[in-house]
Amino acid sequence: MLMPKRVKRRKEFRGRMKGKATRGNFLAYGEFGLMATTPSWITSNQIEAARIAMTRYMKRGGKVWIKIFPHKPVTKQPAEVRMGKGKGSVDKWVAVVQPNRVLFEIAGVDEATAREALRLASHKLPCKVKFIKKETTTEGGEA
Repeated sequence: MLMPKRVKRRKEFRGRMKGKATRGNFLAYGEFGLMATTPSWITSNQIEAARIAMTRYMKRGGKVWIKIFPHKPVTKQPAEVRMGKGKGSVDKWVAVVQPNRVLFEIAGVDEATAREALRLASHKLPCKVKFIKKETTTEGGEA
């Protein structure tokens, strides 16, 4: 599972997920991608399940980039514990995802394969997503 090697402070506040992503909102590496349309927390287990679903469908052809990382610790008290007595221990690590954030990118496969692989991965994720592909525009304007 993905998690930070070490952190300065083990417990964080929950925070808010308002606004849209200003970083990581375009395809940087691959030709096709999966973009979040709703805000959510994505756990390290969900990221790993989506990665496995994609790579198994592509039969290890092409390349996959994971564009999110679970930096945020989420704590939980054990079951049947009374109120108070401080904050619980770290239960899982999550990636905070805002709308327009690119979650995964794929290259080296045709569009039909990429679309199906990303569709299978989307079923493992807690947020709504959409399939995107890189526009084939010529940069520079010189003919």
